[in-house]
Amino acid sequence: MRNKLNNELAVCGLAAVKKLEKNNSDRIRRLYFTEELAPLFGGLCKKLAARKGIYNKVNDPKELEKLSGTVHHQGVVAMIYMPQIIPLDSDITDEWCENGEDALLLDHIGNANNFGAIVRSAAFFGIHNIVIPEDEMESAITTSSYRIAEGGMEYVNIYSARSLTRLLEALDGKMVRIGTDLSATKKAEQIKELCAKKPAIVILGNEEHGISEEVRKNCDELVIIPFAGMSAGKTESAVDSLNVAQASSIILYELSKAR
Repeated sequence: MRNKLNNELAVCGLAAVKKLEKNNSDRIRRLYFTEELAPLFGGLCKKLAARKGIYNKVNDPKELEKLSGTVHHQGVVAMIYMPQIIPLDSDITDEWCENGEDALLLDHIGNANNFGAIVRSAAFFGIHNIVIPEDEMESAITTSSYRIAEGGMEYVNIYSARSLTRLLEALDGKMVRIGTDLSATKKAEQIKELCAKKPAIVILGNEEHGISEEVRKNCDELVIIPFAGMSAGKTESAVDSLNVAQASSIILYELSKAR
């Protein structure tokens, strides 16, 4: 839940809060937890006390529900200042190219739960750069996406782009622009070959429409995750496609092979 009055975001879930404590404990303004979890946060409470931060043990879990806006708080809520999403510019992308860093571009994914799961996969596979459209900044980083990312938010940089098309045009020749598309002829396992010499920016689209036509036109390569039986010439699978978060894990796994 976002507290617009104080410009705060509630981070809940044991894994998410513990990773926040490990990597960015100074961002925590207030901490609330149940008696059961109190032994796990003794060190953080000392840090908060040293800088006159607030921490409280709550007797009724419903208090945590009110703070976080969800029943899935897992017994702990940390209030942080609302994370700032960095506007992407050429200096940043030039640094990616210089350092051989890959990136993930999300073409209007929309769903906060899917976004959180994608962040988790990106962190697992060592992808530190995620780009979202500027018009999705308000809906991307939420209490829900933070919790589902299971601490992954502490290991990625999230950038916003005003125009995905212009971004991809600017990256022409600098990064391999790989889109995911159900009509593609190349398979995800070929990503290793496609981006062997340059860093890649992988584009994932939303579940209803996939990547937009303008984005598709600015991809160097399009790949598909093959379903069982595709190699034998079958044209249909039991379901039309994977959930975008599941698909991201497979795509990033294939990308990791090139690194």
